[in-house]
Order: sequence, then C-alpha cells, then structure tokens
Amino acid sequence: MKRQVAEQSGRDGEKRAALWLRAKGWSILAQRVKTPLGEIDLIARRGKLVSFIEVKWRKEKSELDYAIDERRLSRVAAAAEAVAHDYATQGEDIRIDVILLAPGSFPRHIANAWQP
Repeated sequence: MKRQVAEQSGRDGEKRAALWLRAKGWSILAQRVKTPLGEIDLIARRGKLVSFIEVKWRKEKSELDYAIDERRLSRVAAAAEAVAHDYATQGEDIRIDVILLAPGSFPRHIANAWQP
C-alpha cells in the first residue's frame, strides 16, 4: 500500500510540474518515457531547447534538498541520451533539469542540473 501511495504522489507531482512548465511557456513533449537505461519523467521544449526533466515530490519542503543525487541524475542523463534523437530533431540544445515540489512551496526548477 505504501508503494502505491508513493507512486500516486509521484504521478501527481509530475502533473503539477507539467502544469507549472506550461505556465512558464514550455511545451510538454512526453511524460514518463521509459528506456532500458532509466525513466524520464517529463520531456519539454521551449524555443530551441529540449529539456529532460526529473521531478521529485516530497511531503516536506525540508526533504527536497536530499531528493536528488548524482546516481539518479546519471540515469536520467543516460535515458535522455538514448531518446534525444527522437525529441531534438532540429539541432536544439538539450539539457537535464530537475523540478522539486512539496506542499505549500513554490516549485524549484534546477536548470542544467547534470553536467558530466
């Protein structure tokens, strides 16, 4: 039961992140893209930029600082590399972003969070 609640919270967080990105002028290209190397929560475009986004939802704002780590970002980067050719078809720049969400707090968007 606990796993199902966590899964639903994660999906709700991804929906909120997508709405927030749309309000900021981004187009959502895909959600929950699974590859053999990992999953990408959101893929979004704004202008000549395609972003592969990891979304983290936590019950407490204080937990957000520990929600993402290098291992998780490297998996998102590997997954993004596997599918980038499907989304950045016109020579767009690509990057890995993170959006951190918690109840009662404004979304924290970390642009270009992964730089190998």
